[in-house]
Amino acid sequence: MRLASLYSGGKDSSFSLYLAEQQGHEVPYLVNIVPEGRASWLFHTPNLGAVPAMAEAMGKELVIGRSTGEEGSDMEGLRGALDGLDVDGVVSGVSWSDYQWERMNAVCGSLGLRFFAPMWRKDQDLLMETMLESGVEAVIVGCFAEGFDESWLGRPIDAGCVEDLRRLRSEYGVSIMGEGGEYESMTLHSPSFRHRLRMGPAERVWKRNSGTLEVSSLAPQADRPSGSGRAPGLNLPSLSALATTDMEEHDIAAAASIGRSSMTIPKRMSRDPAATGMHIAL
Repeated sequence: MRLASLYSGGKDSSFSLYLAEQQGHEVPYLVNIVPEGRASWLFHTPNLGAVPAMAEAMGKELVIGRSTGEEGSDMEGLRGALDGLDVDGVVSGVSWSDYQWERMNAVCGSLGLRFFAPMWRKDQDLLMETMLESGVEAVIVGCFAEGFDESWLGRPIDAGCVEDLRRLRSEYGVSIMGEGGEYESMTLHSPSFRHRLRMGPAERVWKRNSGTLEVSSLAPQADRPSGSGRAPGLNLPSLSALATTDMEEHDIAAAASIGRSSMTIPKRMSRDPAATGMHIAL
């Protein structure tokens, strides 16, 4: 099946794309929705200017949709970007947000496209473990919840980082995957990439209790010695736990039958993207 990836440049969209390809699907397109400002109800917004370098690293065509950042405009931007693409469906990195799932699903349904969410409702510790084992390499580029400080900006998401995220989860109730909008990430390498990317000069912008890492550019980086990452197609033990049924198409009725997310929204995080300049991570 031919799919388009809803691709923000974050770890979740990178990992969901990889899972789709592991299931044998062809993913020729990356679809990225760019708001006029720094706010979006549906989509990740930091460092969207870096997404073309990621598309080039994967050898995929980038399709950009435009939005004002309001909910209706986000949905229309997505609809316009998908309309006419030679695909059968869309794959997304959404894993816990009913809000995102239902609206993205509605857009896909209006175009006769199937909507796939291979990470949907999976255990977050398992997701994080499997993502790291697969070879997805990402850094934190936005922090928006209590417990984070400026030192998190630019931090690689590795085993040590995950342990600290678990500590914040215990203390503040954050999602270790950032699915409550607690943090945002940027992918520098994944099994779908033909080469790693390195960040150009970056500036930390921190105001009160939140901040972002503003990355000027991404450029190809010489690969590391073998053994530093995983190759596409590797049969990881924990990957089997995300197999087959995870690529089932979902619909809104199924979402309702599962029930609403029981995630705790962390302190000092607003559901209004205008308050943080972004929304839930993809």
